[in-house]
Order: sequence, then structure tokens, then C-alpha cells
Amino acid sequence: MSARQKVATFNSPLEAGLRALSVLVPAFPATMDLQRLVAFDYLVVHTADAGGPESLHAELPLRPAELLVRRQLVERGLMLMMSRTLVERIAADDGISYRAGEMAETFLVSLTSPYLIELRACGEWVVDAFNPLSADALRDQMDRIFGRWIEEFQAVQRSLAADA
Repeated sequence: MSARQKVATFNSPLEAGLRALSVLVPAFPATMDLQRLVAFDYLVVHTADAGGPESLHAELPLRPAELLVRRQLVERGLMLMMSRTLVERIAADDGISYRAGEMAETFLVSLTSPYLIELRACGEWVVDAFNPLSADALRDQMDRIFGRWIEEFQAVQRSLAADA
């Protein structure tokens, strides 16, 4: 298989769509806008950054930069899940939001790999911890998480500069 033919599963639309389902299903019948889904997409795999259970993905030094590329990826994941009627797009006066489709929970619980079982648990934790927050309060929480990370990153930079 050539490099061009290899299928990317990490951060593919399929994985982003599954992450979206992992938060939309436990939040049902509530809806979420794209901004919240992008934040939750980060939080669901980096739960330890927010004081939650062990993170699903490694604590790479530049992980908060992931937010810069997540929006388009989350959109593509939502489109894939909508094409399978697992996610519904809701248009309202206050904008577009998304919610789990009728078969989303059945589909999600039918996936039984250890990673996906943990993803569902992390999704439930994120919904319980962050979905009750207003958009402003969620933004404040994300700023706090990334502010702490920036301080840690700057300390590493200073340390590396001192060694040079």
C-alpha cells in the first residue's frame, strides 16, 4: 500500500465523528453549537488537562495547538455522521447546532473496542463537567486550561535556552 493509499484513522473525519457522538449521545436531547463541539473534541481526548480521568491521547507538548486545526476536522466528522443519520443539524434563530440522531446511541454502544469504550466514558465525563456551562464560562475554562499549558511551555523554553 503506498503512502497515498494509507487510511488515516487518527484525526480522520471518522474519528472526529465518533468523538462528536461520544459527547452528543450523553447530552441528548440537548444540542451543541460547533464552537462547543470543537472544545469538547479537545477535552474528550485530553481529560486530564481539565482535571478529569486519564487522557486517551498522549500529553504531547504542543497539544493545545490542536485547537487550530480541530474546527474543520470536527465539521468533516459531523458531516460524515450526518450522512449516516447519526447526527442531526438544527437551524434556529440563534444559529446552527447539532444533536445525536435517533440511532446514534445504538451505533455508539455497538462499538466495543477498549479505546471506544474509554472514549464513551470520557465523553460522558466531559458532558457532565462542561455542558452545563454557558458559552462564556466554557471559554473561561478553556482559557484557564490553555493558560496553564502556556506557562508550562514557557518554562520548558527557558530551560532549553539556558542549556544552549
